[in-house]
Amino acid sequence: MFHRRKTYTIRPERLDEFTEFFHTYLYPIQVSHGARLVGRWVTEDKDEVMALWEYRDREHYEQVERDYRSSGLRREAMKKRARLGKDLYIKSSEEFMMPTGHYTPPRTIVSVTAYVTNADGEVLLVQNTHRNDTYEMPGGQVEEHESIVDAVHREVKEETGIEIEVDGITGIYQNVSSRVLCVTFRARYISGDLQPQEGETQEVGFFKVDASNVGDYIKRDHFQMRLLDAIDPTYMPHAIYKVRPYELLERVERHHTV
Repeated sequence: MFHRRKTYTIRPERLDEFTEFFHTYLYPIQVSHGARLVGRWVTEDKDEVMALWEYRDREHYEQVERDYRSSGLRREAMKKRARLGKDLYIKSSEEFMMPTGHYTPPRTIVSVTAYVTNADGEVLLVQNTHRNDTYEMPGGQVEEHESIVDAVHREVKEETGIEIEVDGITGIYQNVSSRVLCVTFRARYISGDLQPQEGETQEVGFFKVDASNVGDYIKRDHFQMRLLDAIDPTYMPHAIYKVRPYELLERVERHHTV
């Protein structure tokens, strides 16, 4: 792995503004082009913020940088910084580092996504602010100590404003490039009004999507695959439990749609 340490010198009173700028522009620009944020820290005096980014190798970093510099979101970020003033951060610097060994177990990020239909058979899709070249099913990362079922309810609610009823798991997908394992659920609309999530989704809606026109909406192959597998699913068995002592929280058997 190849790491880049980016350090920003800021005015303490502008920390909140800089954090919002980072999460709205700097973070999604990098992540959408393949980088992974290892962590982000601020000093006790709140005058310096450090972000540690991970890439597969230097060639990967250079490709991300080329993609980043030509992205529309970067142009938006530059305009936003101009409006906020150049002292949003006083200066920045970066250093490149290679690991000296492996000291932690391999880490895989678990995420969830949902194929949600309404009474008319339409499918819920979102357009993310940091991935606005395509529509996709709503979803996101599972939080610490959160079940995958709780996570899919939360993510759909946050990104679209609605409540759902989960029917089951239709597929599991592993992105070995970014070490993400995605669990896809099929679900039904229950209640709520559609509402984009500020800073995350710029458009949400139900669409007449099927195998014949999925490419008109979803432009990325791996997102298409998840939707196509969920159209006529065989639900996979899954269980959620605790140990020490063992407690079964949820169990769903394998079943077919009727």
